[in-house]
Amino acid sequence: MDGLSLTKEYIDIVKENPEKYYEDYRLTVEKVAKSNARYKGKPIPFLYQPMFFTEKDIENFNNIGKVLMSIANKVTEKYIESPEYRKKFKYPKLLEELILVDPGYDVNIPIGRFDLFYGGGDKFKFIEVNTDGTSGMNEDNIFSNILLDTESMEIMKKRYNISYFELINSWVKESLKIYSRYDKKDNKPNIAIVDFKETGITAEFEAFKKAYIEHGYNCVIADPRDLKYRDGKLYYEDMRIDLIYRRIVTVEFIEKSNEIPDLIEAYKDGAVCVVGSLRSQIMHNKIIFKILHDEDTLSFLSEEERNLIKNHIPITKEFGGDEKIFEQVLKNKDSYIIKPIDSFASQGVNAGRDFSEEEWNNILIKCWNKDYLVQEFIDPYTRPFVQFEDGKLKVRDFKLNIGVYMYNEKFAGVYTRISRNNIIFGREGYFSIPNMLVLSQV
Repeated sequence: MDGLSLTKEYIDIVKENPEKYYEDYRLTVEKVAKSNARYKGKPIPFLYQPMFFTEKDIENFNNIGKVLMSIANKVTEKYIESPEYRKKFKYPKLLEELILVDPGYDVNIPIGRFDLFYGGGDKFKFIEVNTDGTSGMNEDNIFSNILLDTESMEIMKKRYNISYFELINSWVKESLKIYSRYDKKDNKPNIAIVDFKETGITAEFEAFKKAYIEHGYNCVIADPRDLKYRDGKLYYEDMRIDLIYRRIVTVEFIEKSNEIPDLIEAYKDGAVCVVGSLRSQIMHNKIIFKILHDEDTLSFLSEEERNLIKNHIPITKEFGGDEKIFEQVLKNKDSYIIKPIDSFASQGVNAGRDFSEEEWNNILIKCWNKDYLVQEFIDPYTRPFVQFEDGKLKVRDFKLNIGVYMYNEKFAGVYTRISRNNIIFGREGYFSIPNMLVLSQV
């Protein structure tokens, strides 16, 4: 039993009676439209088929995550202790200062999602590591629960023991464990989910807020500009804030730092527990893939850690300096992608094979010596999925982007996006797919 064989089995079920399952699909679409799986007010696109994982896949993700977290902790420790090593990251002065602030607990990446091209076993390549601002948990849980009630999945559930990855309440519990390391007296914290209102994912924040409240905690959603620091405490209106679940991506935190002086001062003073701390940016910034391949990084890692980097992290270089790099990337466009050193939602990411030679040349000229990275292009793994078009069943191969959540340095769940395109841009051109764990046959 593996994910691909389960996928084919599911597709065969739908093929047996496409008219019946089309009607069920329509009902499912209505349920999703009424749910809060929304982004910028619009329902998030999905398909009438889950991504199946087995216990073997989860074992793989646990092992990958364990090695990755070990690397992250060693790199973070090196950053903190070595001014020379810090220069590799080229961070602005304020960000460097904030990274060096002790957050009051001993977890460098409280929450993260590493994205993979994953084909099972040892067949995987990293796409990127997301730490601050990690998202997608709410939509996955909503889609999973809705799809588990479909007629097609009812048949699968008669054959197998199937569950999903609960990602909301489990994060609430893990974040509170982290807070208990910050506050040894284990006082009950007031909580704020913090992001800039023009950027935040409102529906997801509401789901987390509800979960914190149901666990017995005061919780608000706050714009960081509305936080005020007085008498050694941070406040949102009249409510003292003890624990911040940070959803602000670091690049925006620094860009708008002049708008949030109270939050920054409270953070420097250790007056509030921020989960996660600014230290998570060390692994979040895309230049980390270049730094991990550097010999002075490999020198302080174990053999297992070095092998993970050499075999599974794409070769990445800064796109600037030596003109030979420009010529190589220009002449071999199908072998490379270009991406900004620090961005999110795939902004500014381009694959050479998506453009003509002239278009590619123009892109490279604009990006040369402008804080961009060049990375080897990796062919994604694919899997067949069902689609309904005008009531007719279609089965198409889609490229897989598997996101593996880590809460408190432990595996927590999976987030899958699929696309026909080489690059997933923000919320465009892809489907969010619910993830099912198949434990055994009934």
